[in-house]
Amino acid sequence: MSSAPRSSSDVPPEQALLAVDMQGYSQIPEARMAPLRSDLDDILTNVLAHSGLPDPRDRPGAFKDTGDGAILVLPARDTARLVDPLLENLHAALVRYDRERLASAPSIRLRAAVHIGPLSLPDHRGDAINDVCRLLDSQVVRTGLTVAREHRGGFLAAVVSEAAFRRTVGAGHTSELAEEHFLRTTAHVPGKNFEEPCWLFVPQMTPHALAPLIEPGTTDSGAAAAASPPAPRDKPSVFQFNGSMTDTTVINEVGTMRIDRRRI
Repeated sequence: MSSAPRSSSDVPPEQALLAVDMQGYSQIPEARMAPLRSDLDDILTNVLAHSGLPDPRDRPGAFKDTGDGAILVLPARDTARLVDPLLENLHAALVRYDRERLASAPSIRLRAAVHIGPLSLPDHRGDAINDVCRLLDSQVVRTGLTVAREHRGGFLAAVVSEAAFRRTVGAGHTSELAEEHFLRTTAHVPGKNFEEPCWLFVPQMTPHALAPLIEPGTTDSGAAAAASPPAPRDKPSVFQFNGSMTDTTVINEVGTMRIDRRRI
């Protein structure tokens, strides 16, 4: 017995989506674009396999080349693995690539977005691709990648939609990553009518460290903490560091600082 034809009023089935985009790709010499893109494809293929995920190229319409990145569509049941272990595996692969690349080859730094939503294949009917692209283009993940590079020499910043987070991390389907590894924030795309809650993940950075850099005025994930009143300006604070300091960052406002380099 044949199934009824699909109607335009039918809600498309849910799919899991991963979108990635290379930082600064348009600024590299044209002759290096194709090799770099090939390297990214190899990284994605290896990371998917290492994370126990199928290659979306095996499904019609499930892999979309965007030039400086890609959109991967997987079955909804794979959403949790797109968050954990894939995000950590992807960052590890980018670190390894940077260590092994030729000196003349550029680094690969990625923005990434994970989402789940309605999408039919191969015609891409549904809102999920538009939403994951907006997440990927949002200011918060762009700022996250800048912070990752400047403060940790990192190579990845990832944003997870509220829907994907709720069904994976929030539902306890991730083994290594938990809510305390993510900064709850808002994805906003300047000039677009898009503003949605999301969760930002920057490997090797805690939400407490991220918050004041992503959203000035906050001190922990998602919202400003109930902070005690600041110390009066006429009462100096004293910082004592036992040992040498390298690559030190002082966050928030410092009125006057005196450095005593005597060894004790």
